[in-house]
Amino acid sequence: MCGIVGYVGSNDAVDFLIAGLSKLEYRGYDSVGLSVFDHETILTRKTKGRVDDLRKVLTSRPLHSATLGIGHTRWATHGEPSDLNSHPHGNFRVSIVHNGIIENYRQIKERMIRKGYSFSSETDTETIAKCLDYYMVQKGEPLKAISKVIEKLEGSYALGILIKDTPDTLYAIRKDSPLLIGLGDHENYIASDMTALLKYTKRYYLLEEGEIAIITKDSVRIVDCEDFLEITKEEHYADWDEESAEKGGYPHFMLKEIHEQPDAFRRTITPRIIRNTISFERDNLDDRTLASIRKFYIVACGTAMHAGMIGKSLIERYARTPCDVVIASEFRYQDPIFQDGDCVLIISQSGETADSLAALRLAKQAGVMTLAIVNVVGSSIAREADFVIQTIGGLEIAVASTKAYYMQLSILYLLAFKLAALHDLLSSQELADLLHDFQHMEDVARDMLNQSGNDQYLASLYQGVKSMFFIGRGLDYGLALESSLKMKEISYIHCEAYPAGELKHGTISLITEDSMVIALASSKAIVEKTISNIKEVKARKATVLLVVRDDVEVAEDAYNQKLTLPSYPDVFMPLIEIIPMQLLAYYMAVLKGNDVDKPRNLAKSVTVE
Repeated sequence: MCGIVGYVGSNDAVDFLIAGLSKLEYRGYDSVGLSVFDHETILTRKTKGRVDDLRKVLTSRPLHSATLGIGHTRWATHGEPSDLNSHPHGNFRVSIVHNGIIENYRQIKERMIRKGYSFSSETDTETIAKCLDYYMVQKGEPLKAISKVIEKLEGSYALGILIKDTPDTLYAIRKDSPLLIGLGDHENYIASDMTALLKYTKRYYLLEEGEIAIITKDSVRIVDCEDFLEITKEEHYADWDEESAEKGGYPHFMLKEIHEQPDAFRRTITPRIIRNTISFERDNLDDRTLASIRKFYIVACGTAMHAGMIGKSLIERYARTPCDVVIASEFRYQDPIFQDGDCVLIISQSGETADSLAALRLAKQAGVMTLAIVNVVGSSIAREADFVIQTIGGLEIAVASTKAYYMQLSILYLLAFKLAALHDLLSSQELADLLHDFQHMEDVARDMLNQSGNDQYLASLYQGVKSMFFIGRGLDYGLALESSLKMKEISYIHCEAYPAGELKHGTISLITEDSMVIALASSKAIVEKTISNIKEVKARKATVLLVVRDDVEVAEDAYNQKLTLPSYPDVFMPLIEIIPMQLLAYYMAVLKGNDVDKPRNLAKSVTVE
């Protein structure tokens, strides 16, 4: 969960490294650093804090004439954020930056200590640097030394490497953690993702496991790590533009991405709705394959898992196909019982989520069909899954996911309706009617965004709240989980989410006059049940914000404030309800003065287990 950049060319490496690290700060922002060749000497500058802190270090201790370098912005895993634990790590012979976790670093460290090495940091990364230095001394040849290091490592890694003996060359390797090679004119790059490169190039290679990249300003050579035989790579082209990685006049990426949801929704569903039917042919997913699925394991983490919970309800309700939703980090350890016709559906914004990737690989080893919903085409999950449905939402940079969640939901709606039609559970007219209402959600979403003043007002009322409970039934429970996560991620308010009917089975003991309850009641079919639960907490003197359809009458003594939603069929209410919940969390965080796009202790792409 870190950001890596590297540059080799004729221009100032430091300028690129600082600019690239700024773009990747959403991947980690508790410490930062860089190493460059300065007159054939490796020089390093690093610090606890953010890129702006590194700029201050460079002002007091400048670097000059560097045309080759590596940089890193960190989300701490081993060792607290500090100057010493910041990357890069190394010595006068080697310098490396690392994204991932080395699981056997203690054994390597003990071995290196026996070889006479000492350590100054608490990181697993320093062990890689010392190991590489040792093999450079033993082998005297970079590729052989790197290959020997790879043999020793267990875990995940993406590495950018400088070696003193080759002051014109940048090396890169990866396993599980992402790393791209950007292709320029008389300059080349490495980066954890394309956001760091869009200003400079849109051409890139995908580095695969077992490959070593040898990069100079005029060439990129990729070899296998065993025999060093050259590998021919397919060149890719990024269809994102640099503007998509900018705020576009919004104060935060999160607010921009919330407002991008209607357009992203349209881009995602339009190619897949053809003459009142649904087709996944553009995703190379034919009807016969879909119809053969007898059970889904929906596997995801965090926000993607919450989308999966809504997806489970939709698929079981419309297609009558069983679904289990499993947290990805638990999936491998449950020893799942697979049968013919099972499908493991992986949902991930980045396509690099380590736990989800591990679950996918487990399913593939078991011979089970794998289907992925991802936003990044060239990601590890997208490359390894049997079938991929891409959300067409564009870049999402804010750590707290909003737009990706909306896109994941939109695909899950289409998947549920498609399966229902394939199983003859929806007539052609019923499907056409559903799709008509579904497509109209784009306009409804715009209307909800135009009413953001309501959310600002409510945030101003409740910004001092210390603890919140989100409750709801049915689809509203899934929304409660995601709404609670958004609130706690960026406002740092303690939040919990419960099925409304479960509250009285123990949790209601926590409700006092200091409690805030946000009650989601968008489902007309069960709204009266939810209202009864709301009255239970109101009777305990809790402050209640009721989120309810505008066609439902509720006695005023059942709530303190009410946020009304336009009334549509129950099945589509999650697409309406989530927008004010995202905005409420956003404005609460803004009023508290929090860093909305980079909340504490979090990183965007969780590439470690």
